[in-house]
Amino acid sequence: MKPLLTIITVLFTISICTAGCCTDDETIPIQNNGNGNNHASTTKMNITIGTAVFTATLYDNAGANEFKARLPLTIDMTELNGNEKYFDFSSPLPTNASVGGAIKAGDLTLYGNNVLVLFYKSFTTTYSYTRLGYVDNPTGLAEALGAGNVVVKFEKK
Repeated sequence: MKPLLTIITVLFTISICTAGCCTDDETIPIQNNGNGNNHASTTKMNITIGTAVFTATLYDNAGANEFKARLPLTIDMTELNGNEKYFDFSSPLPTNASVGGAIKAGDLTLYGNNVLVLFYKSFTTTYSYTRLGYVDNPTGLAEALGAGNVVVKFEKK
């Protein structure tokens, strides 16, 4: 009786383990992508705030490509609304703004055609933004950015 119970247990364990394996080519949804016109690229960059370094992924769109062409970039970002830091570029970037929706902590966007925005809190909005990319893991981003203006370095990885 004991060997039969052991065999059943082993077979059950194997079936559970193999059920979790999948050979389908699954599409992994893009984090922080609320509309259909942005696709994550393989372009990674580092965002450095003081001693904290965050990895970010840029979308594959004209605005993100122009932003990437401007890297490396060290800028003084201004605090706004207790949820974002922004910087005014002196020259415009291409836009493809989408209206409203969910903003997630770590979203990197363009407001208008020349205002870079890094969000550190999640919320919903009716404002229009061009999505440039997102911080892969925004844990600790709000703490690193702090309450006031801050110097942020963006560079290709």
